[in-house]
Amino acid sequence: MRLTTKGRYAVTAMLDLALHEGKGPISLADISERQGISLSYLEQLFAKLRRNELVRSVRGPGGGYQLNRQQAEINVAQVIDAVNESVEATGCNRQGDCQGGDICLTHHLWCDLSDQIHLFLSGISLADLMARKDVQDISERQDLLHMDGVLATTRITDNEKAVV
Repeated sequence: MRLTTKGRYAVTAMLDLALHEGKGPISLADISERQGISLSYLEQLFAKLRRNELVRSVRGPGGGYQLNRQQAEINVAQVIDAVNESVEATGCNRQGDCQGGDICLTHHLWCDLSDQIHLFLSGISLADLMARKDVQDISERQDLLHMDGVLATTRITDNEKAVV
């Protein structure tokens, strides 16, 4: 059982969005830079998150994405489910054909584990994650690095104008 990149990136991007809520719509480019997730991959994930009404898009200059619900109302399992990800621990994806077309000895054990994982993730909201000191510290570091990158780009652009 393994949570794939799709699920991990979706949760990471949603947490980034939640952490920057209140600063207006957040661009996918900003999330991409802070989290090291490709912009095209984020576009695919956010299309699914929007269809599942977890985020809303704002068009135009200064546009981007915002949470569609309160942080406390969005749990990790909903994000993972929205991007069609699974935390399934069975080898047969609950089909019951794990051993030559029949259920294996441990099929129900792995089904129970999958249910427990989903229940665990359902009990953790974006607000819960945001309240963690380690998450806050990492977000602060990422914001500083992001701002340093923005300032460096601005300085380069200004210097190029001065040369011209």
